[in-house]
Amino acid sequence: MAKKRVSFGECELCNRNDVETTVHHLTPKEVGGTFLPTAMLCIPCHKQIHALYTNDELGLRLNTILLLQDDTKVASFIKWIQKQPSSKIPVTRKSNARKKKR
Repeated sequence: MAKKRVSFGECELCNRNDVETTVHHLTPKEVGGTFLPTAMLCIPCHKQIHALYTNDELGLRLNTILLLQDDTKVASFIKWIQKQPSSKIPVTRKSNARKKKR
């Protein structure tokens, strides 16, 4: 298993500063995004989008930062996380809709 690259900076999704960021493949590697664009996301944002959506959904319809930010579920999370301290890593659970798809 590859080691995740972690650094500190600004999350490209929620725009919080001085947060731990990880590389997010905008089109997941599992659906052909290995060499496609990536974004640096804070850990809470990264976990949340993967909890809400399958890799297929992310690859087909949510494969840019703007599309993610415009999504109702993600926008609601962004509004909440922007009010949290940068050190906060909330517990993330898969959505009920995502659980049913398995």
